[in-house]
Amino acid sequence: MPAPYETFEHDADIGVRGRGATLAEAFANVGLALTAVVSDPARVRETLTVDLACAADGEEPLLFDWLNALVFEMATRWVLFARFDVTIEGGRLQARAFGEPVDVERHAPAVEVKGATWTALRVAREGDGWLAQCVVDV
Repeated sequence: MPAPYETFEHDADIGVRGRGATLAEAFANVGLALTAVVSDPARVRETLTVDLACAADGEEPLLFDWLNALVFEMATRWVLFARFDVTIEGGRLQARAFGEPVDVERHAPAVEVKGATWTALRVAREGDGWLAQCVVDV
């Protein structure tokens, strides 16, 4: 069984991929892959919560908006996230992200994610579950 989240190499950028039994779980796991681009999600404590919402026509544009909403929160609040509770209904995503402010010594951030791209953007059923992926600009 494949890992619930992973990163993959893509030219000068990095791909993020999440899998799950449901679409919402795949979106939550691709959020963890986004954190993994910067630091090990296991090192991130859950000391704060951030509520997020976005809407789009279609699953792929929704993934694009979701990842860019996370990038915005990570950059403006200077936080990393360890877990996501995501619900998706009728093109609307609502989520609560759990994380903490960046601790440079403990998190040892590798790169800064600038944003999601349309490159390799894919949301699809995969076996009994879902796959959500795209390349992020670093």
